[in-house]
Amino acid sequence: MHDDPAPSPSATAARRFPVRTAAGVCAVAVAVLALVAAWGMKARSEPAARAVETADRGLRGAATATATAEVAPESTDGGDIPPDRELTPFDTGYPAIDRLDKNLLKAVQKAARDARGDGVEFRVTSGWRSKEHQQRLLDEGIQKYGSAKKARQFVNTPEKSTHVSGKAVDIGPTDADDWLIRNGADYGLCQVYNNEMWHFELLTSPGGHCPTPRTDAAG
Repeated sequence: MHDDPAPSPSATAARRFPVRTAAGVCAVAVAVLALVAAWGMKARSEPAARAVETADRGLRGAATATATAEVAPESTDGGDIPPDRELTPFDTGYPAIDRLDKNLLKAVQKAARDARGDGVEFRVTSGWRSKEHQQRLLDEGIQKYGSAKKARQFVNTPEKSTHVSGKAVDIGPTDADDWLIRNGADYGLCQVYNNEMWHFELLTSPGGHCPTPRTDAAG
């Protein structure tokens, strides 16, 4: 009778190797699947995250724009120009600009854009005025010049003022006035009074000829 010999260490290892190999392959497969799943979740979530971030930026931008939008002070309701701010023909948040005759405003804005190309910037020194505002200016003129007759050369009555009707605009500074006197007819804009180079109205069709300016507002 022969006893089975004890298995050698190498034979034992040979028998166990397939099991270890299979376990290792399974572990690697599980790890690969986990990485693929994680990558898929990231790939799907990144566009969504970017979309959320973009929307969030848009909301923040809209909130900022709303917060910084300029609101004209109540003191300008009668057409006054703020003492601490220069207005352009595009500052339609102010009644002095917004309540101008629409055709007049459109012409002045077009002229302002073209003048800017020549290095000239328009400033509106006076636009639409309420009747109360116009009367106050007339009263101040009477006090300054000593009589209504003299004041009327520079300030019209509320009933006759084209500022009250929104059909007149005063432009500055002097280089803008000079530009508009030379080129205003191309936009239908004309100097109205000889003694007020800043006062313009629509008195001709674009490209037409402006009438000869009157001596003053009383003329």
